[in-house]
Amino acid sequence: MNSEELARYIEETDKISQPWLLIQLRLKKLAENRHNLSSEEYLEKLSELHQELMKLGEWWVGIEDDVFKP
Repeated sequence: MNSEELARYIEETDKISQPWLLIQLRLKKLAENRHNLSSEEYLEKLSELHQELMKLGEWWVGIEDDVFKP
């Protein structure tokens, strides 16, 4: 699945409010653009995405069934 397909999925399933999917989309776009970045730029952007993901914490605990339904 490329970034366009993932973006379409997020829109069509009304999952725009699920932050981990938005981070996944950004990660997919970063991977697709990897060839245009230096190693340093790529690692910096990857580190930023990792930090944002870690900030999400374990907010889903206790509501897994509601949040992670297909």
